Amino acid sequence: MLLNRAAVLFDVDGTIAETEGDGHLPAFNQAFDEASLGWQWSTADYAGLLKITGGLERMIAHARQIGWSNLDESATLEYFRSIHQRKNSIYAQRLQSGLISPRQGFTALVQKICAGGGRWAVVTTTSSANWQALWADAVLPRGALPEPAVVICGEDVEKKKPDPQAYQLALDRLGLTPRECLAIEDSRNGLVAACAAGIDTVVVRSRFFGQERFPEAIRVIDELSELV
Repeated sequence: MLLNRAAVLFDVDGTIAETEGDGHLPAFNQAFDEASLGWQWSTADYAGLLKITGGLERMIAHARQIGWSNLDESATLEYFRSIHQRKNSIYAQRLQSGLISPRQGFTALVQKICAGGGRWAVVTTTSSANWQALWADAVLPRGALPEPAVVICGEDVEKKKPDPQAYQLALDRLGLTPRECLAIEDSRNGLVAACAAGIDTVVVRSRFFGQERFPEAIRVIDELSELV
């Protein structure tokens, strides 16, 4: 059985909840407006930028695409960091407003994993603040779920997905081998990262990656409820 593992490792954005289109994208655009940056990302723009992991990294990539020439200057990077921090605050406010819910079957899936003696963990390259906003601000039903055994966020690693470093760190902290774990991802970058760490991976189709192919996955599903 797929869930007959010591731990199941969940990605966050697009996997646990559809946070990108209703959370991150409008938060980016509001932060850009407030900073008078003159940027507005369309859904199509954002779909392309999601191939790059990390919000700050996406901003830098976009700046390169439109010809910014001073990206190596510390003042420019600090400017982008300040906008990204403001974006994260706006994102947290959107979560608190109740705009985003867990994906279908998430709560029941975690409960089933834990009832069977397994643990659940989080392996994401989003920021710790963004994870805490999702976990602590009534988006995920904390009262119905145990705390994740391990949480790996973007600040915990030097190299983000598709590099396997985040998954390798999670395995170290869990004290488990790749064969004892299952990963659940929604993107190709996440799938590549988990597979490179030697972990069997299920892909759940999401809004921005739903049409991609995932030949390395051991199973591709439309909703997490299919695993319950």
